[in-house]
Amino acid sequence: MTLTTTSRPTRSASGAVVPVLAFAGIVVAVMQTLLVPVIKDLPQLLNTSPSNATWVLTSTLLSGAVATPIMGRLGDLYGKRRMLITSLAVMVVGALISAFTSALLPMIVGRTLQGFAMGAIPLGIGLMRDMLPREKLGSAMALMSSSIGVGGGLALPAAALVAQHTDWHALFYGAAGLGVLSIGLTLLTVPESPMRAEGSFDLLGALGLSAGLVLFLLPITKGSDWGWSSATTLGLFAAAVVVLLLWGLLELRVAAPLVDLRTTARREVLLTNLASIMVGVAFYVVSLVLPQLLQLPTATGYGLGQSMVVAGLCVAPLGLTMMFTAPVYARLSARYGPKVTLILGLLIIAIGYGGGLGLMSAAWQTVVTSVMLGAGIGLAYSSLPALIVGAVPASETGAANGLNTLMRSIGTSVSSAVVGMVLANTADHVGGVAVPTMHGFRVSFLIATAAVALGLLLALFLPRPNRQAASQLRASSEEEANLARAAEVLRGFRGRVLDADGAPVARAKVTLIDRRGRQAGATLSAEDGSYVLAVPAEGPYVLAARAAGHGPHASSATHAGDDRPVDLDLSLPGEAVTA
Repeated sequence: MTLTTTSRPTRSASGAVVPVLAFAGIVVAVMQTLLVPVIKDLPQLLNTSPSNATWVLTSTLLSGAVATPIMGRLGDLYGKRRMLITSLAVMVVGALISAFTSALLPMIVGRTLQGFAMGAIPLGIGLMRDMLPREKLGSAMALMSSSIGVGGGLALPAAALVAQHTDWHALFYGAAGLGVLSIGLTLLTVPESPMRAEGSFDLLGALGLSAGLVLFLLPITKGSDWGWSSATTLGLFAAAVVVLLLWGLLELRVAAPLVDLRTTARREVLLTNLASIMVGVAFYVVSLVLPQLLQLPTATGYGLGQSMVVAGLCVAPLGLTMMFTAPVYARLSARYGPKVTLILGLLIIAIGYGGGLGLMSAAWQTVVTSVMLGAGIGLAYSSLPALIVGAVPASETGAANGLNTLMRSIGTSVSSAVVGMVLANTADHVGGVAVPTMHGFRVSFLIATAAVALGLLLALFLPRPNRQAASQLRASSEEEANLARAAEVLRGFRGRVLDADGAPVARAKVTLIDRRGRQAGATLSAEDGSYVLAVPAEGPYVLAARAAGHGPHASSATHAGDDRPVDLDLSLPGEAVTA
């Protein structure tokens, strides 16, 4: 497979691209936290059992986990902007389905479709990488990542206000409206990326991953109802193991897998991904527990008797604190490295959950818990991509970070299923209504604490990054990471980017594509048009170059794998790219 460029982008990127893409990230966060204010009422609203109602939340997280690699690959094949709009459109359809129903199965279908909005995050970051200059990319990606925290922080009180004063279905109408607005802004301001990968979509990989995760999570949520030793429960767990093993073997064999599992062979990547699952588990527990504790009536003896709006405001600092820890992480990581910041983040999370066990008797105590957990989760989440970048060559950065995002999403899905099961099985039934108990809340916090402890143990065994990895971690983008590698390794391509008259072209983006159509590196040409790109291994490559005011150009070249650089000048067509 090769990656090609279209003849010209539809229009140049404007200053509105970054905020519009960040707004899409906020819409995604709204989808995840939309029903948090009404969690405790879902069984009554849907006329179902608490264990069944859990799937209204779990289905969104599960489809988001699957959508992340699917939409990323489809974006490479058919256009990132096109797939971003498709993700948001599917979300709008799902929100409208949920808005018109109070039955369990249609609601789960609608919520599953809403989860596909998660694909907007990797697609937005991909568009930024393709369009923005190197010096702006780091801050833009940080804004895109922090949009999850901003959206989550703003959505909780806003959704609570809507649910408290109107019919709860209005939440879905509002979500659909946000989705339509995001689509409109994207159509108006975001140009399509010219980069395309040739090849086919791994449909079997997508189906296998979806089936394996559903088979694993279904018996977790229903095991108590069916019996943990029943044939149905054990059979589904066994089927999940078989399906996921077969899926893994398939992904290792296909030329263009949905999820590149080869990157997990490295100890650093494996430990980081396992720690990511634990952080994902810890992230969602607080969102499931604190809103219910705050809204339960004081007559229970432990409920805090707060309104939906107050409960949303008390939990909102979780997402907002995650956003504010980004600059703190940058300073700590620059001085001590991402391993130390991950360990520090996990320690803060452990203190937050441990202290939270004794801070459940007043609303202000839940605010303290939310702030503490938000700070820890923000540090931990910010460390994970840097650890991945430092553990793999530049050619595998995209695939490795995609797999890491999947692991985090699996952690949140497992968290939703497990905690939902715990709260359902420890609930008291009063007048036919299941009321969560303090015992269930504390067990949920203990589960999160145990997950964090395991994640901390895994983080302690992470090796320190070597000199080359450290240079990558200091880079603010893949382009800078490749320059750091190229400075140390002469094996690769070098040359100049020239226009049709032979004059040098400065700040042209040069992208290195391997035989499988994956990006193996990228850089910007210097003032004299020169560029240098390191290669991870011998073999055929495509070097694609583009610059404002010129048409794109792609050249094929082969590197023998020795330490001698291959000289290759790239000549851009003279016609200007129209805006």
